[in-house]
Amino acid sequence: MLTADHLSGVFTALVTPFSNDGELNEAALKELIGRMIGAGVSGLVPIGGTGEYFSLSRTERNRIVELTVEQSAGRLPVIPGVLATGFHDALDAAREFTERGADALMVITPYYTPGTQQGIEDYYRRLRDRVGRPLLLYEIPGKTNVAIKAETIRSLAADDTIIGMKYSSYDVAEFIRVAAFCADDIALLSGEEPLFATHLAIGARGGIMTTANLFPERWIAIYEAASSGDLKGALKLQAALDPLIGAAFCEANPGPLKAIMATAGYGCGTPRFPLQEATDPTKARIRAALATMIPDRVQGIA
Repeated sequence: MLTADHLSGVFTALVTPFSNDGELNEAALKELIGRMIGAGVSGLVPIGGTGEYFSLSRTERNRIVELTVEQSAGRLPVIPGVLATGFHDALDAAREFTERGADALMVITPYYTPGTQQGIEDYYRRLRDRVGRPLLLYEIPGKTNVAIKAETIRSLAADDTIIGMKYSSYDVAEFIRVAAFCADDIALLSGEEPLFATHLAIGARGGIMTTANLFPERWIAIYEAASSGDLKGALKLQAALDPLIGAAFCEANPGPLKAIMATAGYGCGTPRFPLQEATDPTKARIRAALATMIPDRVQGIA
């Protein structure tokens, strides 16, 4: 059974590749997973926001989890996202992903009708009791308009309801409180690429990175530098990625990410409606960023 001690390093928030006709591109997904394993990432996180959870059918989500587990073959933990709005949909998804071999589940905070902090605690406890798989709390208030208090996280950590969390927020002061309360009890994982090294310095054990789909080795190098105490070196390495990070998130994710990957020669299609592919100005920004990083691989964007 996966525990907090297994969760450290760089985890890739996998993009979901589509073919030209908009169908799931299994061959491209297999290639992507193989490349992540070869690069040495610590885990795979399919069908989160980057993986377009909301654009996928139930059948497709299950197939992506199944395929990721098959390709990982026990070498890396597979932690799919559960981004459902209500408890019963989340429970159904969690059970189906568990049946297909998921090692843990990254569950977004309940939103739209989030209830109280106690209601959020009950949500995670009931899900954990009924699924029987470790849970990671997914905190992303910029999307959900719901923020979990550090006290709530501490309570969920105290009885092993959660073994970790993805922290996707620019509220550094609150992250410091969370780390002070429970960094020893759960695996805090950064979900903000510009703050990755900073989060590591405060108490994160790693991060779930979007641009690791393209540059896993660079994120691993940042992690290793920060973990060895060289925060200045980690920040310098991260600064080299800043132009790419800025381009990747200047429009709705994963539109720019898919353009980045196409430019680098790792085509994975365009996002599904209602998301749009990157605009021409963003494509130009992407090309400029990549031209200094991997000039030998940069290709034109169709």
